[in-house]
Amino acid sequence: MQLEVSNLSFNYEQGREDALKDISFTVEKGSYTTIIGHNGSGKSTIAKLLVGLLEKKRGSIKIDGVELSEENIYEIRDKIAIVFQNPDNQFIGSTVRDDIAFGLENHNIEPSAMDNIINYFAKEVNMSDFLDHEPSKLSGGQKQRVALAGVLAINPEILIMDESTSMLDPKGKKEVNELVNDIHHRHGTTIISITHDIEEVNRADQVIVLNDGELVFDGSPKDILLLQKELTQIQLDVPFSVRLANKLSDKGIYLQDFLNEERIVDELWQLSLKK
Repeated sequence: MQLEVSNLSFNYEQGREDALKDISFTVEKGSYTTIIGHNGSGKSTIAKLLVGLLEKKRGSIKIDGVELSEENIYEIRDKIAIVFQNPDNQFIGSTVRDDIAFGLENHNIEPSAMDNIINYFAKEVNMSDFLDHEPSKLSGGQKQRVALAGVLAINPEILIMDESTSMLDPKGKKEVNELVNDIHHRHGTTIISITHDIEEVNRADQVIVLNDGELVFDGSPKDILLLQKELTQIQLDVPFSVRLANKLSDKGIYLQDFLNEERIVDELWQLSLKK
């Protein structure tokens, strides 16, 4: 396993109830994992613990078998990159080019090699025409693309998306999600997406569900999305395609591959033609 989290607990203030309570899960190398839950469930706390921005109360975090500690935190951070909810918090440079270069400079990349790397990853995220623009003047979706280029340029093995599309409009959200999915498939990057968007579950290999700081479900999208009643009880909804499939199954019509919306549309057409 590339990531192993064991009995992880954390609290923000001494003496108060733990924000995370004995969380344990594993993530395979090259997989796409979503961590979902309502606001305050502990999702973003996990993201910050994984990159060492917060210090755990107890438990362990291992990357490639090496436990995260004060002594090796920078070694671990070389393997992990994170994109936050608000990309403005990550911008350092006065231009897109400068911002992508910032991480490369911190990794002591030779200046002569930087331009090729910057141009490559700007192209990867479709921002080549904006290299000399100020990041603050870009749209929300463009800002997230620049933030992605900046972290991808340092070649992380694990990419954490911490509610990275929650501030975007539907078009920007779709563009960024498709981009991350493309990066995952082409580069084999391990993706951990922290989200409250249940629709994103469809593209994952593994789904982890949190509620009030506890891990309540861990499984495949197909298994998790069958738990419509349980998810609703913890303030989560399920995608429309799943709700529709469940309604159809109540009437004796079963769709084995209910995550495939094309299959559902085809079945509905067949039903209408039989009338």
